[in-house]
Amino acid sequence: MKKKLSNLAKTAFLCAILLLTGEGIAKAEAPQESKNVVYGIVSDQDGPVIGASVIEKGNPGNGTATDMDGRYSLRVSPDATLEISYLGYATQTIAVNGRSEINVTLQESVNELDELVVVGYGSQRRESLTGSLQTLNSTKLVTQSSPSVENLLSGKAPGVYVAPGSGQPGSRGNIIIRGKTSINGGVDPLWVVDGVIVGTASNYALNPNDIETMSILKDAASTAIYGSQGANGVIVVTTKNAQADKFVVNASANFGISSLDNGNLEVMNGAELYDYWKSFSNQETIAFPRWNEQLRDANYSWWDLATHTGFTQDYNVSISGGNEKLKSYFSLGYYDEDGAVKGYNFNRYSMRYRTEFKPVSWLSIKPTVSGSRRDVDDRQYSINAMYSNLPWDSPYLPDGTPTPHKSDTWVNSNSTNYLYDLQYNYSASTRYSLSGNFDFDIRFTPWLTFSSVNNFLWENYAFNSYMDARTENVSEDEPGVNGRVNEDDQKTTRLYTNQIIRFTNNFGAHAISALAAFEYRDYEYKNLSVAGTGIASGFDVLEATSLAEKTKGVVNTSAVQSALFNANYSYDNKYLVQFSARRDGSSNLGDNARYGNFFSISGGWIINRENFFHADWVDLLKLRAAYGSVGNLPTALYPQYDLYSVSVNYNGVPGALISQIGNPNLAWEKTYTTGVGLDFSFLGRYRVNLDYYDKQTSNILFNVPISGIVGVPNIWQNIGEMQNRGFEVLLGADIIETKDWNWSVDFNLGLNRNKVKKLYGDKKEIIAGDGSGIAGAANKLLKQGYDVDTWYVREWAGVNPETGAPQWYKTDADGNRVITETYAEADQVAKGAYTPDFFGGFSTSLSWKQLDLNAVFGYSVGGTIYNYSRLEFDSDGAYTDRNQMKLMAGWSRWEKPGDIATHPKPAYNNISKSNLSSSRFLEDASYLKLRSLSIGYNIPLPQYQIKNVRLSLTAENLFTITDYSGVDPEIPVRVDGNTSRVTGVTGVNNYPITRKYMLGINFTF
Repeated sequence: MKKKLSNLAKTAFLCAILLLTGEGIAKAEAPQESKNVVYGIVSDQDGPVIGASVIEKGNPGNGTATDMDGRYSLRVSPDATLEISYLGYATQTIAVNGRSEINVTLQESVNELDELVVVGYGSQRRESLTGSLQTLNSTKLVTQSSPSVENLLSGKAPGVYVAPGSGQPGSRGNIIIRGKTSINGGVDPLWVVDGVIVGTASNYALNPNDIETMSILKDAASTAIYGSQGANGVIVVTTKNAQADKFVVNASANFGISSLDNGNLEVMNGAELYDYWKSFSNQETIAFPRWNEQLRDANYSWWDLATHTGFTQDYNVSISGGNEKLKSYFSLGYYDEDGAVKGYNFNRYSMRYRTEFKPVSWLSIKPTVSGSRRDVDDRQYSINAMYSNLPWDSPYLPDGTPTPHKSDTWVNSNSTNYLYDLQYNYSASTRYSLSGNFDFDIRFTPWLTFSSVNNFLWENYAFNSYMDARTENVSEDEPGVNGRVNEDDQKTTRLYTNQIIRFTNNFGAHAISALAAFEYRDYEYKNLSVAGTGIASGFDVLEATSLAEKTKGVVNTSAVQSALFNANYSYDNKYLVQFSARRDGSSNLGDNARYGNFFSISGGWIINRENFFHADWVDLLKLRAAYGSVGNLPTALYPQYDLYSVSVNYNGVPGALISQIGNPNLAWEKTYTTGVGLDFSFLGRYRVNLDYYDKQTSNILFNVPISGIVGVPNIWQNIGEMQNRGFEVLLGADIIETKDWNWSVDFNLGLNRNKVKKLYGDKKEIIAGDGSGIAGAANKLLKQGYDVDTWYVREWAGVNPETGAPQWYKTDADGNRVITETYAEADQVAKGAYTPDFFGGFSTSLSWKQLDLNAVFGYSVGGTIYNYSRLEFDSDGAYTDRNQMKLMAGWSRWEKPGDIATHPKPAYNNISKSNLSSSRFLEDASYLKLRSLSIGYNIPLPQYQIKNVRLSLTAENLFTITDYSGVDPEIPVRVDGNTSRVTGVTGVNNYPITRKYMLGINFTF
C-alpha cells in the first residue's frame, strides 16, 4: 500500500480524486505560487502512507487525503493548525506557523487499533458505528476452559442469553440474542469466522485460543446485511494473525481436575428411603422378601459408583511473524478431557495456518487452512442410574462380578444393571473437519478495492457401536438377535464464496464507504448407516456379523445465493448514516416465495462534537437509531415439497409411503427491528451503553401438528406474528489506573419480553409439546398476547389439609375456578413462561504490578422451569422402582389432619396421580453463579530471551445460588441433529455441570 505504483495507475488515481473532490493534489515539486498553501509527505516507519486524512482544525470542511506517494497539499491560513490522522495511527496536531512544507511521520497507536471493530463484511472505528454490537477480545473471552466457543459467552454481553452445554466433555451451548424470533425456525445466531459464514454453530475446527476478537451483532443496522441469515443475530469471529516485523511464539499448558455439581438434587440413602416407605399410608401392601428394618443398613451409593475426579489437559502453541511482504500465523492445539462421569473421554486436535503475502503493493493473497479431529470414547456410566437406582441394590455380587439383570438379590428385581452391559458394550466416534480459504485483495486505488473470499469445508463423522449378545437390549428386548454392530459414516461439504467491491473516500468533512457483493453458499450432507447382527462375542466389525440388519443412505443438499449492498456516510465526524440492502434466494422455501428482500437504515449523532457542547469531561456522547428487516429459514431442508418415504417394504417388495405434505407457499419468516441506543463515556474511564429494541416477526415458521388421519403428523406453515421488546444496559468503569494498580468492573443486564401478536387463519391457539421429547412432559401454548414459551398445564391447588389428598383447579359451568381432587377433571391453563424477567453478568479485574485477579459472574432473575425429574423422583410413592429425592428446605409432607404441607400423603404404588404433569413442578429459574475466578502472575525473563512467563490458577463454577430443586437452573440445550433448542424442561438424564480447578503456565518468546 505504501510503495509506488505505475505511472498509469497513479494518473488514474489523481484524475478520480479530482473528479470526486474538485481539489488539486500536490505535484512532485513543491508549489511556490502561494504562501497560504501547505504541502508535504505523510509517512510511517515503512514509507509513505496513502489516504491519510489532513484537515484544518476547527474547519473540517477544509481537508484532503494523501496521494500514492503520501503527498498532500492544502490551502490554509498561516496561523492554522493541521490534524493528520490514519486508521491505526495516533492523530497528530501540528501548528502551521507560516510554514509551507510540513512533513509528518505517524506512529502506530494501540488505542486506535483497539477501537477498530469487526462488523458485517468489514470493520469500522467504534465511534462511527450506528448499530448495536459488543466486541470481546481474547482476554475477556477465554476466562474458562471449554473446547466449545458458545459456552464462553455466558454472562459477558447484554441481551445475549446462553443456555450452556452440559457438563459432558465437548458439549456446546445454545445462544439466543434479544429473545426468540422464531418457534420452530432456528433461533441460533449466524456464525462468521474470518469472513466465512460457517452456519448456526461455531466451526468444529475453531479453537478458542485462536480467537482474536468476537463481535456480537444484535440490531438491524448490524445484522440486516446478512439478510435471511441475520434474524437471530450474528457472531463475527476474527482469528489471530501475525503482525509485521514482530516474531512471537506462545506456548501454554493447562491442567485441571473436575467434579460434578448436582445442585440441590439429593436422593435418599438406604435409611431415608426405608423411613419414607414406612410412612406410606398403605404400607401393609408392601410385599417382597427383604422388606424389613435391615434395609436401613443397605446403602449403596450409585452416585459414587458412577462419578470420579475428571481430568482436563489443554496444550497450545502458536508462532507468528513476518514482514510487510509476508507474514504468517500458525497454531497447534490439543485438548483432552476425561469426564467426571466415568467412562467418557473427549479429545480434540486442532491446527490453524494463516498467511498474508504481498507480492506487489496492490495485491494481498491470504490463504488459510484450519483443521481439527475430535474423538469420543463412550463407555459412560448411567446418569439416570446415579439418581434412580435403589440404594438397597448393589451392582456387584459377593464375588465382585456384576449383578445380572433382574436379579432376585435386588429389591427391584425387575430392573437391569447397566454395569452388566457396560462390561461388553461401547461406542466411539471421530469427527474430522478441514477448512481451506483462498482469499485475495486487490487495491485499484486508495479508495477502491476488490476482495475475494473463497472457502471449502469438509467434515467427516464416523460412529460405531458394539452390543454384545449377552446384553439386555438385544437378548431380552429382541429375542433371537445375537449381538449387533452399528456403523455410521457422515460426510458434509460446504462451498462458500463472496466477491466484494469496496469504495472508501474522504473529501473535506465528508466520509463515504460502500460495498457491493455477491455471495453463494451450498451444502451437501451424505450419510451411510449400516448394521449387522449375529456375531460371536468379542468381534466388533461388520464383517464378523452373520445377518445384514439394515443399510440406509441419505443425501441432503441446500443452497443460498445473495446480492448485497452497504453504505456508510459521515459528515464532520458528527453525523452518521448507514444503509444496507440484500436479496436472498434459498432452496428450502416455497417455489412461490423463494426470494426475499431485506434492508436497514440507521443513523448516529455524536453530540459531544457539537460547537454548543462544552463539557470537556465527556469523551463520547452518541445517539443511535436503526430500523430494518432480517429473515429466517425453516430448520427442515425440503418443507415445501410433498415427500414420500421409499425406505419401506412389504415382504421384501419395496414401496413408498407419504412422509410429508409440502407447502409451496412457505415464505420467509421476517423480523422488522426498531432500535435506539445511547453510548456515553466520560472522564476517560467510565462507560455506559443503553439500548432499546422492538422486534416484530411475521410469517412465523412452525411445524404445525395435524390429524393423524392423513398419515403425517405435521406440516410446515407460516402461522402468525410475534413481538420481542427489550432493554439492555452495559456499564463499565476503570476505577483505579496507576502505575502499579489497576481495577476495572463491568456489568450488563438484558431484559426481553415476547408475545404472540397474531395467529393466521381461524386458529385461536396452538397447543404444542415443550420440545423436550419426554413422554408426559408439559405442553406449551401459542396464543395471542402470550409469551411463546408459556406453559400450558393443569393448575396445582396444593394439599387438602384434612385428608392429605392432592388438589387441582378446574373451571365449573359458571366459569369459576374451583378445587377438584380428580386429576382428569382439572383443565389446562397458561401458567407462567420460561423467559426470564432479566439476566446478565458482571465481572471485575484487579491487578497489582505483575499479579492479577479476575472474576466473572452470571445471573438470571425470573422465569419458570418445568422440573420433569420430580415427576419420577418426587412421586409420592407412585414410582417404587426408583429412588426418591430429599425434600428441599421449606417443603413438608402431609402426616396428619391439619397439616399445611407442600406434599400430599405418600402411598405405595400411589394412584392419586399427584405426580402427573401440573404446575406443581414449575419452579423459579433464578440463579447467581460465579462462573470463573482466576489469579495470575507474570514474570518477565528477558535474560533468558523470554518476554513473559505467566502462571495462573482458575476455578470454574465455584457456586450457584438458587431455589431450584434440580441439578442446575441453566437447563442444557436439547440437540436434534444440527439444531439445538432451549426447552426449559429438565429430564432425568441431564449431565450436571462440573466444578473445575485449572493450573496453567504460558510462555511468550
